[in-house]
Amino acid sequence: MKLHIMLAYVLILGTLASCDDFFDTAPKDALSPSTFWKTEDDAQKAVVACYQDWNNPATGSSDVLFADCMSDISYSHTGSSNYKYVANGSTYSSSTVSYYSYTTIRRCNTVLAYIDEVPFTDQKTRDDLVGQVRAIRAWRYFQMNFWYGGVPLITDLPQTAEEAQIPRTDEATVRQFVYDEIDRAIDELNEKPAARGRIAKGTALAIKMRSALYWGDLDRSLEAARAIQNLHQYEIEHGLSFLQLFSLEGRDSKEIICSMQHVLNTYEFGNTVRMFSNADGGWSSFVPTQSFVESFEMDNGMMPTEEGSGYDERHPFANRDPRLYNTVVYPGQDWLGANGKMRIFNTLDRIINGANNPDYMDAATNATHTGMIWAKYTTPISQYSASMYNDELCPILFRYAEVLLTIAEINVEKNQNFDEVYAILDELRTRGGHRPVDRSKYNSQATLRELVRRERCIELAGEGLRRADIVRWKDVNGKMLAETLLNGTLYRMVGTVDESNPDPHMRAVIELPSEDNKKLRTLEVRTFEPYQRYLPIPLSQLNTNPKLTQTPGYD
Repeated sequence: MKLHIMLAYVLILGTLASCDDFFDTAPKDALSPSTFWKTEDDAQKAVVACYQDWNNPATGSSDVLFADCMSDISYSHTGSSNYKYVANGSTYSSSTVSYYSYTTIRRCNTVLAYIDEVPFTDQKTRDDLVGQVRAIRAWRYFQMNFWYGGVPLITDLPQTAEEAQIPRTDEATVRQFVYDEIDRAIDELNEKPAARGRIAKGTALAIKMRSALYWGDLDRSLEAARAIQNLHQYEIEHGLSFLQLFSLEGRDSKEIICSMQHVLNTYEFGNTVRMFSNADGGWSSFVPTQSFVESFEMDNGMMPTEEGSGYDERHPFANRDPRLYNTVVYPGQDWLGANGKMRIFNTLDRIINGANNPDYMDAATNATHTGMIWAKYTTPISQYSASMYNDELCPILFRYAEVLLTIAEINVEKNQNFDEVYAILDELRTRGGHRPVDRSKYNSQATLRELVRRERCIELAGEGLRRADIVRWKDVNGKMLAETLLNGTLYRMVGTVDESNPDPHMRAVIELPSEDNKKLRTLEVRTFEPYQRYLPIPLSQLNTNPKLTQTPGYD
């Protein structure tokens, strides 16, 4: 049965021999092992139950879209799910993003404990199911270990709350468990998924690649990236436009390695409303920042800060890398709204033609307070339901562009294969309509490192990887980039939109920074201390498990 159909069973089977609070005992109304583990169909359904919110049990697949709000390139005004507080340095144990949960892990442990009671007609079917579960469990432990620096490692089925109350396992031990677990999964999994959304070898290799890259094990990460290439299943999408890749039309693109599945009325995506601005009935819960816009080159390949680039502070969207226009919806852009009518996206003017402008960045709490929204997943708005609560949007967790950028990054760090680095960057840049890399300008390890990091940010923006990148990347002095990028004031553009101008890139007329407009330009003041590399464990978890210690620095 296809995964997106079988997810209908999740609400029934999700508590199979488990419960929502891992540290409670098994619920009395759940299906028991003695009555359930009889057929292959039982095993299939139990495995599908492990997929429910496997990316993040707290915010589900929406974490892919929210997570960049913990970085310099995205912003959350209302603080939905606490991502905002991680970014501005005010997070603490009762107000933090939670990657800490054992619900999915308990489900995985249950499958691994009982699946051998099921008689399979084909051993490969059994192995593939086990591989899927191992990959999910490895992913969950990778997430928790990376963000908390050591968590309790539980691979069996504690039957009482007391049995489950154990202290943190050290970070190195959990890391090795993740490595061993995902390697076993890779050996067990089929090369191709049975249906969209199922984990197969490519997804497991992507987990191996990303986890090793984040933990600095470059050889291991490169090995996984090369193995993904050698599957010959994935490629950069050229048949669809970049925005189509992030639409319902692009769900089966060969660039997508794994996306989080949703289906109407059964396992719907309910946070589409958070992507759009006020005039379209949206909440603007995660929006791009001005500092992100400043990371794009000009269309001539020069950075805006370079002499002779042609950058005009009053028209910051003019003559830019074309990829900017496919990444953010910016003031002055032509925009087809939820009402089916074309309008100029104007977030800079409070009043238009004598009437209040619902898109003005301070018009309401749910207006975009940076003046922009993400273009990924929002175009066209007509693909979504009128309510924007019942949709089939499938956030992408892994795609092939990340594989290529990982190879490029590792080559640079190893000071090797620069020709391959150029080829990778050229493919991604020209796919988006930009020019190839200037080899004469980016001709050393230091300059290529700067470029690869910037290209990774631009290509994968709004896909949830930025926070991890800026805490793992170091500057020339050995400091995390986050120590610079997340310390200081987060500003936005203010000005007006000249709707009479036929050029959408020139319509936004931005005021130069001054003391007079400083207050209006200021969104928030951010701080970042080195201990904030890790997140605080939620207070509820500390209260449940008295043997669990808080992350250092948050005591």
